[in-house]
Amino acid sequence: MTTKASLKSEYYNLGISSQVLAYGESILQGLTARFKEIEDTAELNQLKILNALQTHQISEAHLSGTSGYGYNDIGRAALEKVYASVFHTEDALVRPQITCGTHALALALLSNLRPGDELLSPVGKPYDTLESVIGIRPAAGSLAEYQITYRQVDLLPDGSFDWTGIKQAIREQTKMVTIQRSKGYQLRPTLSTSRIGELIAFIKTLKPDIICLVDNCYGEFVEVNEPSDVGADMTVGSLIKNPGGGLAPSGGYIVGTRSCVEQAAYRLSAPGLGKEVGATVDSLRSFYQGLFLAPSVTGAALKGAIFAANIYGQLGFTVVPDKTEPRYDIIQAVTLGSPEAVAAFCHGIQSAAPIDSHVTPLPADMPGYDSQVIMAAGAFISGSSIELSADGPMKEPYTVYLQGGLTFTHAKAGILKSLQKLVEKGIADVG
Repeated sequence: MTTKASLKSEYYNLGISSQVLAYGESILQGLTARFKEIEDTAELNQLKILNALQTHQISEAHLSGTSGYGYNDIGRAALEKVYASVFHTEDALVRPQITCGTHALALALLSNLRPGDELLSPVGKPYDTLESVIGIRPAAGSLAEYQITYRQVDLLPDGSFDWTGIKQAIREQTKMVTIQRSKGYQLRPTLSTSRIGELIAFIKTLKPDIICLVDNCYGEFVEVNEPSDVGADMTVGSLIKNPGGGLAPSGGYIVGTRSCVEQAAYRLSAPGLGKEVGATVDSLRSFYQGLFLAPSVTGAALKGAIFAANIYGQLGFTVVPDKTEPRYDIIQAVTLGSPEAVAAFCHGIQSAAPIDSHVTPLPADMPGYDSQVIMAAGAFISGSSIELSADGPMKEPYTVYLQGGLTFTHAKAGILKSLQKLVEKGIADVG
């Protein structure tokens, strides 16, 4: 049997029909140039990380963790220098004790805001889980409980910034602005680093001492620059997304000015202790190696997102970004229009997973969300959304959000399997 025939046979073994496979292959033929652009960006970012690792003379001794208090952890200290070099910032906080992206954001906010200060979002409503942190949705320990107020300026209908509204919203007590790069459970455009830089520059002309915080989740290494290259005082993210490369078992990062990072470190541990404590146990090797692999893994996820946009856009579904738009994060939104279609899509992604492929995802109540959410995530690292996953709120307009893929081969297989489930239920037709 030829390699081509064997390849088809393996797809058939996954339950993907010849019609769905042929449709997928026809889509791939038009993506060569887009994929080459992604590979070029990954190459540049790979070299940037390699240079940082060499500059700080990372050795075998840096890969071993510490226990207890974590005093004199040379690997942890060097890793944070590497992150600061990669993101071109004064300092970095990279810790396994940061549990998720929302925790990293909460840490940055709670550590750098004080009672009487105001937080402004100039890009509209933040991601669902941040609503509890801010106090939009009442929760114990929120900013609101500390008398820290919040205001937002929505994006205009075309996705552009409301410059007049932002200017009017910034007041004497406005201490910080929070800029969410990715779309969350919305259908707005993801922000490029160029647009983020334009926004930060405008805000700084109005109030030079304001702290600009960027939620960089899902956006790391998608472009050649990061928000920290265009004026962000703090850039925040999760290690079980892009920068962990699929290897980091937990953790998050905050990079930025020395004063902002120092405040965050005191909040993470305790006043007077800051960055000096925090055992890394056995996480450092995976943190270093995951960062090293992150550009290639992010590139694979980007290819998967573009493949999905073209697969579903060609079939008439609303996709954000669309088939041809440039990419600024790894998330692909597909509006399917019904709860049955969202469930079928997620079932397809789950059934193509290396872990828990036999499990059927079902909608459930989730902390921090105002509706039931369905999640497909058969991952080696629990909850890792740099691994192929899909999720969405079970409410109108019934949009599913796809992200991740440690390799493009796996992303391709999962996307084809999601389409297969929709075809089997009569929701999609590949002819």
